[in-house]
Amino acid sequence: MHAPVSLFHPSPKWSLRSLLAGLRELRSTPPDAEKGTLLRATTRDMDKKRSWQRHLALAGLVIGTALGLALAASTHAAAEDFPKPPALEAPVAFWKRVYSEINTSQGFLHDSRDLGIVYRTIDVPRNAGRRARERVVERHRKQLKATLRLLGQGRRSGLSAEQKRVLALFPRDVSNARLRQAAGLVRFQLGQANKFRAGLQRQGRWRKNMNEVFERRGLPTGLTALPHVESSFNPDARSSVGASGLWQFTRSTGRLFLRINRVVDERNDPWLSTVAAAKLLARNYQRTKSWPLAITAYNHGVGGMTRAIRRLGTRDIEVVLERYKSRTFGFASRNFYCSFLAALEIDRDPEAYFGPIERDAEQRPERVALEHYYKPAALAHAFDVSVASLRQANPALRAPVWNGQKYVPKGYELRLPRNPERAEAAAVLASIPASQRKARQTADTRYRVRRGDTLGKIAQRFGVSQRELVVANGLRSAHRIRAGQVLTLPLRGRARALAARQALPESGVYRVRRGENLASISSRFGISVRELAAWNRIRNPNRIRVGHLLRLSNPAAREGVYTVQRGDTIDAIARRLGVRADAIVALNRLPNRHRIQPGQRLVVPGS
Repeated sequence: MHAPVSLFHPSPKWSLRSLLAGLRELRSTPPDAEKGTLLRATTRDMDKKRSWQRHLALAGLVIGTALGLALAASTHAAAEDFPKPPALEAPVAFWKRVYSEINTSQGFLHDSRDLGIVYRTIDVPRNAGRRARERVVERHRKQLKATLRLLGQGRRSGLSAEQKRVLALFPRDVSNARLRQAAGLVRFQLGQANKFRAGLQRQGRWRKNMNEVFERRGLPTGLTALPHVESSFNPDARSSVGASGLWQFTRSTGRLFLRINRVVDERNDPWLSTVAAAKLLARNYQRTKSWPLAITAYNHGVGGMTRAIRRLGTRDIEVVLERYKSRTFGFASRNFYCSFLAALEIDRDPEAYFGPIERDAEQRPERVALEHYYKPAALAHAFDVSVASLRQANPALRAPVWNGQKYVPKGYELRLPRNPERAEAAAVLASIPASQRKARQTADTRYRVRRGDTLGKIAQRFGVSQRELVVANGLRSAHRIRAGQVLTLPLRGRARALAARQALPESGVYRVRRGENLASISSRFGISVRELAAWNRIRNPNRIRVGHLLRLSNPAAREGVYTVQRGDTIDAIARRLGVRADAIVALNRLPNRHRIQPGQRLVVPGS
């Protein structure tokens, strides 16, 4: 069985490759002593020639035997890695039908417990809205449930043709209780054949790279069929729960292996996310010691699978799928391994299901690491490509980069369409004028939510969409914001300058500048003079000095007190409490951030 280890025996594929290479060398390069004599028909030469032919025949026998053993070993290894017990035959067959027989304008009504029972195929209007499609499905579901309830009452005579057909789908000795139960287990599954075929075509872009990544880590290359189940090899796939990219990483799982922020989301990079998927699957295998459970953990979580092993006392996938009960172990998790097996079988012989498949050409973009920040237009001009093609080659860069809010970040590995006529990427990068290299990223404009604010009102005030605010701040809901919450405003150009009048500094502290007074500062940040004076214990609003540090929110509502411990530093305290170090320094008016004493009490801003 394959295992994710760094030292492993060469696979049959590599052993066979070396043998074939050796045979080609023997055929093309006879011994030097014979090169000149093979043309002369002497007895000795003919003997040598016959001897050489015998060697070739023997080599052919060895190669043929090795080929047979290699293929057998490969098939046996695959069966060991991804077993298919008899109980899984029916669900695997069901998913193969979903992936190859019906497209997204059709669907199966089936029993959710026994996937061998498919009641009917129904058509769903492709151009209709979601609710219209749901109404079509629900109408068929109600008819079927009524039939099952009738049969569950014991009716066996005077049945209609449809009722007889439904009854015949169950064993002859089916009980009334099972039929009544089946009425509550009717499920609809949308077809995926058109998406699966498209995925087989797209797969050509990354298939070789994926196999290389998994082979280097000693993992079964069959695991690279998983994106058929997750995304149909669509790098732009997004799920309703926030999963993204070819491998459908959620934000929380993705952050274990990938960089995810407002500027870069590496889940959307097919190459980086493939490495992350290999790491995650290897980790799952190390925890579960079973590829079927490691694959199921990809959907359900490795914690859930280790709980299943502990509760049931087994790693047998058949037992786990049959007996493991958990609130979160629903239909999708229970069927994930079977859907993978179905996808793997189709992936290994796609022509048997779809006919000839013309796969997309392999993508091997050129790469160059950036040592500065850049505007996308500057990079596109330097490398003589369009901004659109640059964006297509760099799916990890998020919308704020392309709409002008952010620069392409320093340290990012830029991907470029290959061009043999272009100079080396590093040389092109070095030729970009210094004026177009940025030393730092553009700063975010921030806004502190006030009482009575809604996301819609904030979006309207700053001229952005509500959706942009949700995405920029990673909000789960557009309806759940609270007073005091700090939001990042996805602004650019004049909107950024106008918003600066209302946006609060990230630290929540403002340093008074020449010519300012309390009235102008309160107007700028939308805070009353009375509040500003009270929060900063200012007795005379007309007497503030340049350089004075002002709190811009109620300290009683958002600040706490921390007692310095032995060995503490300001930076360590800030990291521990999840706040900015300079905010602690400003709030406590510390003359030297490196001089704090055990027992000293510090005011800290709320997180």
